[in-house]
Amino acid sequence: MSDEVRLRDVVEADLETFFQQACDPEAVRRAEFPARERDAFMTHWRTKVMGDTTGFVQAVTVNGELAGNIVAWWAGEQRFLGYWLGRQFWGRGIGTRALGLFLQAERNRPLFADPYRGNTASVRLLEKHGFRVIRQESGEHPVYRLDA
Repeated sequence: MSDEVRLRDVVEADLETFFQQACDPEAVRRAEFPARERDAFMTHWRTKVMGDTTGFVQAVTVNGELAGNIVAWWAGEQRFLGYWLGRQFWGRGIGTRALGLFLQAERNRPLFADPYRGNTASVRLLEKHGFRVIRQESGEHPVYRLDA
């Protein structure tokens, strides 16, 4: 039996799970993105993520269980994509299915992402959906772009 992957709007009650996922040491290492303190995390999500009316913020569920999130936001003139899944959902094709659903709903193109180059699973996920490297800036975060 395969996992049922769905997207839905994020609600306030999701934030505690997102915080726990964002504090997972292996996830932090793979993303090369430092965990925030709880209050800073909650404030960021409430004001910058959920409070951004131009953003598209979706919770990922697997068989009804909250698994993570996918978001798109404007950074200047560029629309960026970010995602985070709890470790227990890694390696099961959930990210692939969730991102496919998200890209059907998020119609802004081009769409950009800047994963940590050492996170091969994240890089493969983007490439599987047609993202291609457009530039490698200093550091470990190449910029990927999806046009179609």
